[in-house]
Amino acid sequence: MSSTTHTSTIGAIGAPSRRNTELALLAFAVVIPLFAYMNVGLALTGELPTGMLGYGLGLGMLAGVGHIVVRKFAPYADPLLLPLATLLNGLGLVVVWRLDQSEKLQQRAEAQFGAFSPSAPNQLMYSAIGVALFVGVLLLLKDHRVLQRYTYISMVGALVLLLLPLVPGLGMNVFGAKIWISVGGFSIQPGEFAKIVIAIFFAGYLMVKRDALALASRRFMGLYLPRGRDLGPIIVVWAMSILILVFETDLGTSLLFFGMFVVMLYVATERTSWIVFGLLMSAVGAVGVASFEPHVQQRVDAWLNPFAPETLAQTDQIAQSLMAFGSGGVLGTGLGQGNSDLIGFAANSDFILATFGEEMGLAGVMAILLIYGLIVERGVRTALAARDPFGKLLAIGLSGAFAIQVFVVAGGVMGLIPLTGMTMPFLAYGGSSVIANWALVGILIRISDTARRPAPSPAPNPDAEMTQVVRP
Repeated sequence: MSSTTHTSTIGAIGAPSRRNTELALLAFAVVIPLFAYMNVGLALTGELPTGMLGYGLGLGMLAGVGHIVVRKFAPYADPLLLPLATLLNGLGLVVVWRLDQSEKLQQRAEAQFGAFSPSAPNQLMYSAIGVALFVGVLLLLKDHRVLQRYTYISMVGALVLLLLPLVPGLGMNVFGAKIWISVGGFSIQPGEFAKIVIAIFFAGYLMVKRDALALASRRFMGLYLPRGRDLGPIIVVWAMSILILVFETDLGTSLLFFGMFVVMLYVATERTSWIVFGLLMSAVGAVGVASFEPHVQQRVDAWLNPFAPETLAQTDQIAQSLMAFGSGGVLGTGLGQGNSDLIGFAANSDFILATFGEEMGLAGVMAILLIYGLIVERGVRTALAARDPFGKLLAIGLSGAFAIQVFVVAGGVMGLIPLTGMTMPFLAYGGSSVIANWALVGILIRISDTARRPAPSPAPNPDAEMTQVVRP
């Protein structure tokens, strides 16, 4: 009796793509915001909102287009990233529309700008542009490793983006921070796109230099200190973040910029000493700038004493935000039934998390933060699964930037750290943030598709096929 040995591989059988799982989760990601929209309408007027059908179809179409493109061009990608981003974007649209209905905000806008313009239609347009950019990333970026070729070009591009707000006639000074530019009547925040370009540069640079940066010269208090010659890169990046803080008075971007570099540096070298150095240098830089920069000092004073008379005379936004969180309690007042519009002009952008805190309570805020945490976790899982070092560093850099931005914004609104002026990804009103973060998710999906794609089957060996094992 004879038998022929056969070999099988994952590539021959085929790995599960999990696209049907993604489709089922996307259905929930559309239904939940639609239910929230219905809830807000009933709370405000006692009737279903007239735009409910159009909103549901619009969000469903955006989710459907994204899913079809992922199914076709990234079939092995992570199944959670797209539904989680869609859910946050949909909930953000609902709360932006809810704040549009506030008579207090309408009256304040008319008094300040001469007219009130609803934000929800613009936000839906920005979401569509963001999904279009997401689709473009998946169509054009066939392999994320191509980005490694543009390591130093991306450094130049990031510097240009960061310096654009300082160009006379192009940059805009909005409430003391020079982080905006005006192009064709539209306001753009270049720093949101710069974080992606900077992550590409850091990933390419650290992949080449990680061995040198990992070398230690001496040990001090349990930490392996890096060599003096290797401190150059971190000092340069630290100096750049300080310059951004000084000239643009943008605390958020400088923290994001330097924090992302330290995280990627730690992952590349596995040296805890870099984390310690990074924290010390960021603290020294922030304290130093706050001691002579009036705008930064004002934000620190407002953080330390939000209810002081001199702070309330300048702005009561932080105080109103803290009171919104407090009045929300555990379960919240209910969607559409809060008073977070008292926060003022930034209620739908910088302080949108306070609206969630008041109307959905502690439980709702924890759910939102959990969704953000899941996005970061899937990004880190993608980094662990990536087969190439550039993909690992790029995925961890993008995930780290996303996590730092969420922490910086949520911490500022909740009073944990000084307010920075950045916006919550996907939730807050603002085109730059929504569009840039959809591109970020697109790159993560491309890396995860490459990482999860089964290895090709080995070429058949003619000699092995002719070999037979004969047994009596």
